Amino acid sequence: MSAMVDRLVAQVLGLEVRVLACQARLSARTDPEALHDLRTTVRRLRSLLRPLRGLPGVEQVEAAASRVGELTTPLRDREVLAAYLLQHDQPEAAHRRMVQMAEAYPAVAGSPELAHLLMILDAFPRFLRASQRQGLLKSLRKRIEKRLAKQWEKLNVALHDPAHDRHRLRLLIKRVRYGIEAYPELDRLPKAAMPRLKSAQAALGDWHDCFQWLARAEQEADLRPCVAVWKTTMTKAEERADRVLEKLSARCFKS
Repeated sequence: MSAMVDRLVAQVLGLEVRVLACQARLSARTDPEALHDLRTTVRRLRSLLRPLRGLPGVEQVEAAASRVGELTTPLRDREVLAAYLLQHDQPEAAHRRMVQMAEAYPAVAGSPELAHLLMILDAFPRFLRASQRQGLLKSLRKRIEKRLAKQWEKLNVALHDPAHDRHRLRLLIKRVRYGIEAYPELDRLPKAAMPRLKSAQAALGDWHDCFQWLARAEQEADLRPCVAVWKTTMTKAEERADRVLEKLSARCFKS
């Protein structure tokens, strides 16, 4: 059990270092991947901690990570949209959003949300060690396996719901996928599951982008030239997502 706790502590420390590196990159304003990498790192942290809920310190780290997620989600959406517009012959609309992003990067780096996460994260390994000394981590493996199985079962139920909600399915797929990546040694899914989860997430991601952009176009006039293309792309992404989800459901989960 101590080996598993050691691995957990090492992962938390590694993720803290990555958050610090992303903060430095955001401050420098020179790195177009810094915001995305920060969000990916925070998501990995949340996936690592989700099965540990109920242990001392976990709730505080999760809450701090969640606030960083809330701060950066609209910024990442704008960043992705700007890149799309630049690639699809809308340079003025892209430039307007890129100017906003240049100001947003250092603002995220210096934000109270990120500072608070780093402060909590710095103390968290000590909470884990204290929990270990108090005997709270004796059934750690069983606890994590149980939580991962619960996530897989939720996805199983959602996949077999004829009226499934694509937004919720996208979230559940992300949780299952990142849970497996956080604890690969506890993966009980069929071998085909991971590539199918990735395909489903990508298809649902394309659909989600169009869904969001069409909603934005109702408020932002410079996006209206893209509306027709987005409607078509969204329909195709829906069809592709449904096909991938059907394969995922049929081959990787019980009916």
